[in-house]
Amino acid sequence: MSTNAEIILASRPTGAPVAANFEHRAIEMPTIGDGQVHLRLIYLSLDPYLRGRMNAGKSYVPPFEVGAAMGSGCVAEVMESRNDGFAAGDLVMGGIDWVERQAHSGEGLMKLDGRTKPSYALGVLGMPGMTAWAGLNIHGKPKEGETLVVSAASGAVGSLVTQLGKSYGLRVVGVAGGAEKCGYVVDELGADACVDHRDLDLNAKLAAACPNGADIYFENVGGVTLDAVVPLMNPFSRMPVCGMIANYNDTGAAEGQDRLPFMMRSILTKRIAVRGFIVRDHWEKFPDFLAEVGPKVISGEIKVKETMTQGLENTPAAFISLLEGGNFGKQVVQVGADPTA
Repeated sequence: MSTNAEIILASRPTGAPVAANFEHRAIEMPTIGDGQVHLRLIYLSLDPYLRGRMNAGKSYVPPFEVGAAMGSGCVAEVMESRNDGFAAGDLVMGGIDWVERQAHSGEGLMKLDGRTKPSYALGVLGMPGMTAWAGLNIHGKPKEGETLVVSAASGAVGSLVTQLGKSYGLRVVGVAGGAEKCGYVVDELGADACVDHRDLDLNAKLAAACPNGADIYFENVGGVTLDAVVPLMNPFSRMPVCGMIANYNDTGAAEGQDRLPFMMRSILTKRIAVRGFIVRDHWEKFPDFLAEVGPKVISGEIKVKETMTQGLENTPAAFISLLEGGNFGKQVVQVGADPTA
């Protein structure tokens, strides 16, 4: 007998998620109706923003419901189709539940063209890559010769920001966690320098790496990195804000001195343009992003690194690790066999 399984949100976390907030459970195989497709899950994407969807309350995406399947960007194979837009054997990417076999309306699914590894559609050629491209180009407004600081520079978004920044003629300074990641950012991604955010001398080392200050700060994390960068920001600098992962598990106000007045005074006196953005706000630019980045990925000019976890049942542990900085590059879970491998 064929088996099927899913990952559901068992309970909402308080602070950092734990294994008990998830449940991996067996379910029946799906049947499809008119207009639907039967999907076999191959790869699922783990991204920091999913932590917010585990909370109740209104945000820019609906929360996961307790007792229901979680989901994200995924790659799947069409096993059976009663939808004229898809045929059995198609590989598709889109918003898909964390269910091994499922019925799907087909809405929002995009066929993959087979020119790159399918999982890249969840990373460098998908939402994280588009986030990097849109944040840097639309909100960072880079100019040749400027200095760009990138937090989480070895991650799914930051690694592309770093490489794009170098291709635009910027001095790029990365911030990452640990010597191995910092070495990768410099030696493989081409950054001019990279500083370990765990270093007790972070502020001094980051200042030394930015002798002319910072013109763009691509913000992925917040926390101590943000504190270290703000004093270095030049007049009329830009700060695209796409994530604040250091604070996603907070349950209340941070202890210690209130840093907000210092931040706001710096924004005022230095005329810093701080812009929070959500990638879907710019989705009409996705073809422009693919036209620039796609050929560079295919040629190898853009380097890609993935952390690949095997098995749907290991998704919760991989997600918990992601929020703790355990991933190196894009975090993906392989659920089923990849027919292109």
